[in-house]
Amino acid sequence: MTSDHDMLWRRCVLLGRVLLPLVDQEPWRQARRHETLRARGIDTAAGERMIEIFAALAAHAVAVDTSLSVAEFDALPLKAVADAATGKHDYELLAGLPDTFTDDHDGQAVNVFRLYAYKGGHYSHQLFLLSRELRYALNVLAERSPTPSQTCGDVFRRADEAGLPQ
Repeated sequence: MTSDHDMLWRRCVLLGRVLLPLVDQEPWRQARRHETLRARGIDTAAGERMIEIFAALAAHAVAVDTSLSVAEFDALPLKAVADAATGKHDYELLAGLPDTFTDDHDGQAVNVFRLYAYKGGHYSHQLFLLSRELRYALNVLAERSPTPSQTCGDVFRRADEAGLPQ
């Protein structure tokens, strides 16, 4: 049986996975992001994977801080996730994670994030740059919506409408 906390983490990971494909519905955005990542010395595939896991970590941190259950996660405002991505210290995003990850790729990405956060220097600077890319992506999605306060649930609905796997 999967715990509510594990289900919450999975929901956060899903948010991270659908984020960039939704932003990239305007193809020029992906080209701009790739150019920006390369200009900052970040491999595009690795950078995008880090943005995905960064989104999951930021959403998870807010959900844990506010004691949200998995059933309440869809009501989490994107603005709160964006604020956590740029407002929390990297190590704060690592608090309260599950002990094990059902997806090894997620566990590896979290470990890379953890390594970057604790190694400092150039690695912390890369996390700072990725946090800004994440905030930008979340703001793009929020600006596309006719409703003023976008939530994680709105992102999932848009992902479903776009035919993205969930």
